[in-house]
Amino acid sequence: MQADRDLLKTLYTMAMLVEARDAYTGGHLWRVSRYSQLLAEDLQLPKAEVERIALGGFLHDLGKIGVPDAVLNKPDKLSDEEYAVIKTHPRVGAELLRDHPLAELVIDAVLSHHETPDGDGYPQRLAGKAIPLAARVVGIADAFDAMTSTRPYRQGMPSGQALAIIEERLGSQFDRELGLRFIALGRAGKLDHVLGHSQPGVPMQSCPGCGPIIAVPGDAEDGADIFCPGCAGGYRLSRGPDALSLSPTGRSDPVLARQPRADDKLIESLLRDSGQLRSRGKPGLLELLFG
Repeated sequence: MQADRDLLKTLYTMAMLVEARDAYTGGHLWRVSRYSQLLAEDLQLPKAEVERIALGGFLHDLGKIGVPDAVLNKPDKLSDEEYAVIKTHPRVGAELLRDHPLAELVIDAVLSHHETPDGDGYPQRLAGKAIPLAARVVGIADAFDAMTSTRPYRQGMPSGQALAIIEERLGSQFDRELGLRFIALGRAGKLDHVLGHSQPGVPMQSCPGCGPIIAVPGDAEDGADIFCPGCAGGYRLSRGPDALSLSPTGRSDPVLARQPRADDKLIESLLRDSGQLRSRGKPGLLELLFG
């Protein structure tokens, strides 16, 4: 199973390197993955299917590797032409995965997470239950995180407001049954530990110039220099027993700030999670796939 574990690691690493290009979405992949997992668990799906959907949530934006930095990091709303470029990312992601041995695990979420029940989504204009379950789950999680995350041109909205918007669009933008379950999870406070975090127990940190967009790597040590991916401002990391904080250093390093990197500690955590079923004597995700 080591070879299969290494293959899974390549998917997580690719996704993180793509996310690192976007200065304003730190932690987005982990949050979408976790929201997707919580919804899949609430549906009482088989454990391996829950894992598959969570993995799809982490990989869903892989195709943004084909979006130019000028579009991906534009500090204003996109023009129609730029939005058309963004809309290519599901097909680009599916193409990137085409020959990967684990492609079938995540292809539904990658290709179809922007399809909508009313048939007005993209790229295939699927409708209703023709949209794969994994894509319908990830689509809700992705939209919720987008609404509750801060961007340069707007503040993230409160959870309650985002849930109300999902409720208004049930049956059109969002699957009705899945949306109702997600709303119930949110209103019960079961999404709160994910909201505003970049990984388990690590809240997003605020940059005075850019807003709360600094995702502190889980493997960053106490005293490490952290640079804002937006403005490249430097900070010194302080890890306390129950919290972490950033103190301005006055330094600026645009190269280090935008250097893509994968968080090895988070990847190892995700890989351990994918193997927990095996440790309980049940078949895990990779065992079900490869036998």
